[in-house]
Amino acid sequence: MSDQLSLFGDAEGAETSNEFRDSVARAHEEALPIAAALPDGVFFGTSSWSFPGWAGIVYSRKRTTTDLAREGLREYARHPLLTTVGIDRSYYAPLQFADLASYGDQLPPGFRCCIKAPASVTAYTLGPRAERNPEFLSIDRLVEDLLQPLALAFRDHAGPIILEFPPFARGARLEPDAFLDRLDFFLTHLPREFEYAVELRDRTLLTPRYRDILAGHGIGHTYNYWTAMPMPGAQAEIVPPEEPPFSVVRLLLKPGTWYEDQREAFRPFNRLQAPDEAMRNDVVAVAGRALKREKRVFILVNNKAEGSSPLTVIALAKRLRRGFDVGRGL
Repeated sequence: MSDQLSLFGDAEGAETSNEFRDSVARAHEEALPIAAALPDGVFFGTSSWSFPGWAGIVYSRKRTTTDLAREGLREYARHPLLTTVGIDRSYYAPLQFADLASYGDQLPPGFRCCIKAPASVTAYTLGPRAERNPEFLSIDRLVEDLLQPLALAFRDHAGPIILEFPPFARGARLEPDAFLDRLDFFLTHLPREFEYAVELRDRTLLTPRYRDILAGHGIGHTYNYWTAMPMPGAQAEIVPPEEPPFSVVRLLLKPGTWYEDQREAFRPFNRLQAPDEAMRNDVVAVAGRALKREKRVFILVNNKAEGSSPLTVIALAKRLRRGFDVGRGL
């Protein structure tokens, strides 16, 4: 009986594996002509890649979160529409050389990742008590914790470095002009071996002066779709996407929603549950404006935006392709 059960389990597992493999093959077949018709300079990807619920969408078999975190990039990068990816873990702790080398071994030549700068550099306060961060906007810390490891172990795959500035804690905030003074000084002294994009999480900082500072240093802006920020289209009215050398679009959370709520509602991230037509229209419009001027655009999607990052990528890519197919130039 035990042998029979084992055999049955193996057969069932093989059938499930074949189903996932066939589903991924169909997804690739559908995505290939879409990818081929996209304009040069647009790169779609997801905020991370270690989601077992993507079996049959990105991955050809069931795999654990740990396995995907270590080895999933190899199969992720085979998807015709996934031509960049976000590396978020660098925000919380320095990346190890061995991990970076492993990521690089899994990626094809020319595949560029969007990498978050550490909170040790971009957070004005740290910890539950919101204690002032003595290394806020420290070039030395940025070099030690991120730029040096990237230069030594991941240079060929290092795309834009995202400088995400989290919201100020209550009772411990910088006024916009004071923040922008410090940002201007910081950007002046950044090592130029890498590209950078600023992401704001406080709408009061998004001003014409901020735009001018980015322009003066050749720094990109991150048009984020996030709880407490204006929609990407509204951000584009302050920072026109035609101006920076490149732009990043990060689709994280619908304004007014919260991470924990969306995570619980959308698990296991294998279907679209809350498509947002306004957001999609904004993304295509922002990307189109940049691409028309031959500027690069990196579009990163989080599962918490609509329910499944890779499925949102497919929907956005189809819409962007349609705009260029009919010759509107968006």
